[in-house]
Amino acid sequence: MTRPLPRVGTFLLASIAGTAIANNYAIQPALTAVAADLDVPASVIGLVPTAALVGCMIGFAVLLPLTDHVAPAHLLTAQLGALAAALTFAAAAPGPVPLLAAYLLIGASAGVAAQAGNIAGRHAPPGRRGTGVATVAAGMSAGILLSRLVGGALTDLVGWRRMLLVFAALALLGAIAARTLLPRQHPRPDRGYGATLASLPPLLRRHRQLRRAVATGGLWYLAFNLIWVALALALARPPHSLDSTAIGLYGLAGLLGFAALPVTGRLTDRYTPQTVITLCMLTAAAGTALLATGLGSPSTTALGLALFDAGCFAAQAANQSRVIALDPRRSGGLSSVYLVLYFTIGAIGTALAAPLLDTIGWRGTALTAISALLLAAALGRAPASPTS
Repeated sequence: MTRPLPRVGTFLLASIAGTAIANNYAIQPALTAVAADLDVPASVIGLVPTAALVGCMIGFAVLLPLTDHVAPAHLLTAQLGALAAALTFAAAAPGPVPLLAAYLLIGASAGVAAQAGNIAGRHAPPGRRGTGVATVAAGMSAGILLSRLVGGALTDLVGWRRMLLVFAALALLGAIAARTLLPRQHPRPDRGYGATLASLPPLLRRHRQLRRAVATGGLWYLAFNLIWVALALALARPPHSLDSTAIGLYGLAGLLGFAALPVTGRLTDRYTPQTVITLCMLTAAAGTALLATGLGSPSTTALGLALFDAGCFAAQAANQSRVIALDPRRSGGLSSVYLVLYFTIGAIGTALAAPLLDTIGWRGTALTAISALLLAAALGRAPASPTS
């Protein structure tokens, strides 16, 4: 039996999740400066975010299951230390190849954000799993939303290399706090780590609700990436012709999603994840419908994005709570399968955004996203059942 995590521990996990996942995005505003400093084409440095995403998926597949085998204090301390080392290596990179290699390691280590959510759900007090997962999800969302703003500001102030060192220092502080405040209780898995990795693919076949969670979450993450990538492209083109700063400001609309997460956690604990997911998808679909009316009104666009982000962020917290509840002792492996497939389906949305925008325009792209969200709402209504 795991010991319940005190509230300070949950907030620490949320802080770790936010500052860790931010490293996948903080470099993006500095890519032009990095390319100039290393004297390479921008197209080459443009591969850095891709390397971070690939590394993150590797971390989800290989490192996330360690939460079923290693004490939280030891696991997060080691992984945050590795993240700090990778960031330091990136800050000293003399060329693009070492930088890309460093970002593979940074992405993998930044997957500690998913470990934090898993630990919060596993060690939550009775009846508080949804709240714990949602609190960490709020920290992660804040990290994603604010990372580009903080990364760009620090780059302007101290340069991109020192910016990375600031994030390395934050990772080290997180490691020290994790070592001090998180549980040292070792999980008691029923199999070794190698056997755990080998058992991951069959989990999808064994758990019908895991398959449903993957399909539901994948649909809204596809819609999420579809909308945000197509939005950036559409706003940059005539008749809007906005610059990067103006387009980036629309990201602040996502703060509503961040604010909605604690409420979502309480609703998930009080009702069911299925009910919360359905309501969240309908909220996101309503926001997308506003976006489908056109992007000519900044206030309407901001409101649509606020509802869209709130629905998607909140649904993710409820869905992860549902995945952990399938088998808390094996929640690391279950979450690993879920997140790898979730990101894979979401990547399809990223790839489809530009072709759809060119073929059927902004309104058609928004309607495609609405279709995915409504299908996710329908799937989300299914009753919970741990196995097929």
